[in-house]
Order: sequence, then C-alpha cells, then structure tokens
Amino acid sequence: MMVKLARKILAPFREFFKHESTSGIVLMICAIIAIIAANSPIASTYNNILHSYVTIGYGKYSLSMSVLHWINDGLMAVFFFVIGMEIKREVLVGELKDIKKTILPVAAAFSGMIIPALIYIVFNYNQETIAGWGTPMATDIAFALGILSLVGRKKAPKGLAVFLTALAIVDDLGAILVIAIFYTNQISWIALIIALAILIILILANKFKVNSVPVFLTLGLIMWVSFLKSGIHATFAGVLLGMTIPSGRDIRTFKKSMLYKLEHLLEPWSALLIMPIFALANSGVTIQINSFTEQFLNPVSLGIFLGLFLGKQLGIFITSYLLVKFQISKLPSKVTFKHLYGASLLSGIGFTMSLFIASLSFTEGPLLSTAKISIISASVVSALAGFLVLKSIKTEAKT
Repeated sequence: MMVKLARKILAPFREFFKHESTSGIVLMICAIIAIIAANSPIASTYNNILHSYVTIGYGKYSLSMSVLHWINDGLMAVFFFVIGMEIKREVLVGELKDIKKTILPVAAAFSGMIIPALIYIVFNYNQETIAGWGTPMATDIAFALGILSLVGRKKAPKGLAVFLTALAIVDDLGAILVIAIFYTNQISWIALIIALAILIILILANKFKVNSVPVFLTLGLIMWVSFLKSGIHATFAGVLLGMTIPSGRDIRTFKKSMLYKLEHLLEPWSALLIMPIFALANSGVTIQINSFTEQFLNPVSLGIFLGLFLGKQLGIFITSYLLVKFQISKLPSKVTFKHLYGASLLSGIGFTMSLFIASLSFTEGPLLSTAKISIISASVVSALAGFLVLKSIKTEAKT
C-alpha cells in the first residue's frame, strides 16, 4: 500500500522531470535559432518584432508594452506561477518536507547564489556595472535537467534530479526576491498596497477552502497588474499566486487538490511553449568576431562567467560537502559526492534567469550583449563539464 502511495506522489515529479528535460533540449534549439537570427540578414526584422508594441484593453483600462515585455513580464509570470506551485508541492508532500533533506538543497542554493554574486562584485567593484551583480545567481532548471537526462538514469539517480530540482527552485525564488527588492527603480505604493491586499484575500480564500479556479486566477490577474503598476517585477505575482493555491497536506489528498490539477495542466505549456518563446526573444545577441576577445575579458564578462562557472560549483559543492560531513544533513539515496559535484557544475547553467536579470541590469545595448555572451558561454561550459563528470561515474557506485 505504501509503495503504491509513494509511486503516486512521485508521479508529478517524474512528469516534471520529463517535461523539463525535453524543454532543456528545445531551449537549446531556440537559443541557437535566436543567435543565428541576430547575426543574419533578418536581424533588423527580429529586433523590430520584439520591440513593436501590443496593446490589450481599451483607453485607460489598457496595457501597452513591447512584445519583449509581454514575454518577460506576462508569459514569464505563468512560468513563475508554476514554480510557485512546485515549491509548495515540494514543501508539503515532496522532498522538501523532510527537514534533513531540505537543509541540503536550501543551504547549497543560498551559497550558490552568494558566492557568484561576490565574484561579480569583486570584478566590478566601484563601477557602474556593479548593478549586474544578480546576473550569475540563478540556475536554469530546464537546461540543467535536460543535460541530466542525457547522462541517463543509471549514472544520474532520481535522488540527484530531486536535489537539483529543489536547489534550482530555491535559487529561482531567491532570484525573484532579488529582482523584487534590488531591481525596482520606483515604487508606486498605492499599486503595491492593492497587490498586497489581493495577496491577503488569496491567503484567506485558501484558508477558508474556496475551491474555485476562476476565483484564484482572476485575483491572480489583478495582483499581476498591481505588481506591474507598482514597479516591482510582475513575475513576483506568479510565485505568490502559486504558493496560495489550495493543496492537500498529505499523499492521499494531494492528487485531488486544485494545485495538483493546475500544475499538471500548466507545466507542459510552461516547459514546452513559454520557455522556448523566452529563449527566442532573449538569446539573440550580436557576436562581433573582431572584438570577441576584448568583449569577453572585460569586468562584466569575467564577473558573470566566473560567477556562474566557478562560483556556483564552489558554493554548492563545498556547502553540501560540509553539511554531510558534519552530519547536519545527508546525501539523497544512491547519490555520491561525485554525483553532487556534477550537479554543482550543472548549476552553473544560468540561462533563463541570468538573461532575465541581465535585461534589468543593463540598459545599454553593448553591455547587455556582453552579458548575454558571457551567460551563454558559462552555461555551455558548465553543461559540458557537468555532463562529462556525471558520465564518468561508474554505474555501480553507491553511497
């Protein structure tokens, strides 16, 4: 009976892993297409489409933003809505429910955010480019799990995928908090108060067991518009909405909950449509071969590249190693320290959130292009290094 229940509760994770792994491959293709487009005769058309304005609504009750902003502020809010539901599921009935298991990915995620940020700050201290310190902080879960799936289940046990997923979710949330707190230029307090009032209503609706999807989504949409108008990045609304969706608190009730149904409905759309569209819109960078070396060796490039590739693996692996050695936490089932080091390397794949924060940090075209090149380079090197480390692990190795 318990085995059947365990399989049921792991089913959402298996579905998540499947879609995110596929999404990682699709993201790679879309990123390549965007780079080709930005360096081809259709580059002007590509940029014109992204910067053309689309208006939804009428008169003073309308929103007018560029296609790029609709993607980054609108579609990405749905992505973070799914992330919010994932966080809640893992905390209530998943891997993050067990405190011993929770400590490892949470602590590793925090170290994996702080050290990359410090590395960037060292290279850009006392310069205007210091604003990009948040760029190398987050792990791209789709790309990381995509690479992990290529390694194969025998050399990348499920426990490693769970660890990497939990870690990526925690530092995605950390990145969102960084965006909300540090990348907000001017706050409209009235709009923010409205957004917080809606959040309170959502929490109360959850508490009093309101089981209506239209009610939660309508309130969520109002909260999204309020955050958008407040100056705090609108995607923050997605995470908050996801965490207020009603869910069962045990294995038996979880599969009947609204959260379970919405998660399974939206996750494939998020992984296989929204993320690829984001990649197409944000990966296009003009590469100038003549000045590539000079462009790559400036403080912004070095801070981002070393922050992602070096900072991520140092922060995550050293913290995890110390926690396990001092018996504060324990390794996931069938996971060795070599597995953990491979996952630490894969965490240097910062594609989605890094591009997202870079677009908020750098308004100048050349600096943003430099940041994008560094993010893509660090992500490729981290992916290759992590793949090779995990592929070299003997299948019989066990903890």
